[in-house]
Amino acid sequence: MSAELTIMDGGMGGELIRRGFPSGGLWSAKALLEKPEVVRAVHEDYVNAGAQVIITNSYSTVPSYLAKENMEARYVELTGIAARLAREVADAAATEVKVAGCVPPLSESYRPDLVPPDDEARPIYAEIVKALATDVDLYICETMSSVREAVNAASSVRLTDPDKPLWVAMTLADQPGGGLRSSEGMAQVVAALEPYAVDAFLFNCTDPNAISVALEELAPLTNTPTGAYPNRFHVPPGWTLDNEIKTEPTEMSVEDYLGFVSTWRRSGASIIGGCCGVGPEFIAALSA
Repeated sequence: MSAELTIMDGGMGGELIRRGFPSGGLWSAKALLEKPEVVRAVHEDYVNAGAQVIITNSYSTVPSYLAKENMEARYVELTGIAARLAREVADAAATEVKVAGCVPPLSESYRPDLVPPDDEARPIYAEIVKALATDVDLYICETMSSVREAVNAASSVRLTDPDKPLWVAMTLADQPGGGLRSSEGMAQVVAALEPYAVDAFLFNCTDPNAISVALEELAPLTNTPTGAYPNRFHVPPGWTLDNEIKTEPTEMSVEDYLGFVSTWRRSGASIIGGCCGVGPEFIAALSA
């Protein structure tokens, strides 16, 4: 029998784009500065759709993105704003909603080759966790493309705020069965993260077919809860947020999504939401 389902929110960036905040440069951090009420409205839409966990809009409040506008020194401030907005929405909800503090990649998503050196990454992660700590119920290390990136993020959470739940979400090669974006396999992930007593392993920002295979691979390796929140596009090799390489949209209707959810539930997944391109209508269907 499947464990009780925890419903997460969906993507923030795509919803901001739909509401007039184009990608590139500061990306989702731009809305924190110029239209925080729009970030709040996206969170509210997910709560109204049935999300029980909402993720702070702090994916791009990292020095590398903010440096594009000479604002890298404000990463702690903006991370704190993102946390407070999510907390306000959760506290105003009619049902219990938890806030997950996003602990993101510090360089580009999907690029294990660009992960900063450990001694650079860990102090930044510690400051991000401190900025989130007051307002979040748990932490989620998102879109981790390699074991080293995941260990840097997870270890920093455990050192800085050790008592809150820690979820780690890995991003996979789009080719099913290819492991992480770094090509590392599930056994390496579980072994490397064992010292940090991770409370849930998830897969995000990834093709749903790849998630289906990875959940099957992960199931015999751990008794820890597992989960998934997929993308609706593929990323070609070498893609970064600001370069000229275009992402490749994939067709995934709400019905397709619910079909994947059924597969993941059979594999034991108990925490499910959406990532890029998965909006409130998907979460509402999942909740229903």
